[in-house]
Amino acid sequence: MQQYKSSVKHSFSQRILTWFDQHGRKDLPWQQQKSSYSVWISEIMLQQTQVTTVIPYYQRFMQSFPDVRALAKAEQDEVLHHWTGLGYYARARNLHKAAQTIVSEHAGIFPHTLEQVMALPGIGRSTAAAILSLAHKQHHSILDGNVKRTLGRHAAIEGWPGNKAVETQLWELADNLTPSKRTDDYNQAMMDMGATLCTRSSPACTRCPVAEDCQGFKLGRPTDFPGKKAKKVIPARSTFMLIPQWQNNVLLYKRPPSGIWGGLWGFYQIENLEELAKQTAELGLSEFSLEFLLPFRHTFSHFHLDIQPLLLLMSQAPSYAQVQDNQQVWYDLKQPPALGLAAPTQQILASLKTNQCISNSKL
Repeated sequence: MQQYKSSVKHSFSQRILTWFDQHGRKDLPWQQQKSSYSVWISEIMLQQTQVTTVIPYYQRFMQSFPDVRALAKAEQDEVLHHWTGLGYYARARNLHKAAQTIVSEHAGIFPHTLEQVMALPGIGRSTAAAILSLAHKQHHSILDGNVKRTLGRHAAIEGWPGNKAVETQLWELADNLTPSKRTDDYNQAMMDMGATLCTRSSPACTRCPVAEDCQGFKLGRPTDFPGKKAKKVIPARSTFMLIPQWQNNVLLYKRPPSGIWGGLWGFYQIENLEELAKQTAELGLSEFSLEFLLPFRHTFSHFHLDIQPLLLLMSQAPSYAQVQDNQQVWYDLKQPPALGLAAPTQQILASLKTNQCISNSKL
């Protein structure tokens, strides 16, 4: 790893700040009237999600939950409904839990020490440091994905950042380079650098303010740093999703609070057609025709899920009395309730609403 002398460290941060003053992003919604709350919400939403995707979600979220008390008082379904489409739903569940913790243990005031912030659900060291530095100008270094990439290339750090030893190197580098003054602008600049210049596959090295002493650039292979995780073959699984439909209503159920799509609403699933009769009997469904809708693939970070939707067109009205314990709902396609929906559920519902779910065959 490149060793940074004090003069180089000062020069590095000054060049980053000069670039930020000229080119940094300063008009994002969460940068206006900054607070711990607004920065916190934006930082969680921006994890593994592009800025352009986040902006409309952030605006809707803040309109519905303008402060931590409003978020803490909300029902989880309402929070997940506002998160539908952003993915990685554990982020939303943890936001909700953390808001309730802030209200119950901190009198509704966002904590101001790194240790207290890190103790909140869903907040790690880098996110806590970002909140405190951006909202309160505290001196903390950050190490999100963009910063890991920028620093890893500049110092030509070999190895995957998910490796503990490599991550330790990167934290040492981040701590050494983060200035004590204008820490908020520097941290924002480093995030902007990784998002706009030092991008994953096509870094704009000729416009980079620190290219002259970037070791990855000097070696002529900046995209080799930091190292990448060894590729694994992503396995594929398959499932059938059951879509009982009566007129404009389809049956959804609320998934368990943990695991894939935890706490979200979705369709009942079976692994094979042999389970169909048992599942429909348990749901009290009889008298229906079955249609195979167009299958599609949903990809998670660690596996593919091949989904075959099965439309159960009911020939008689369902027994609404069978919907119990607020764990099932007949979802009205014309007047949809505000529920948190898993992405494949949302995709199927959108197709049903526009009559785009064309069947392949009938049973």
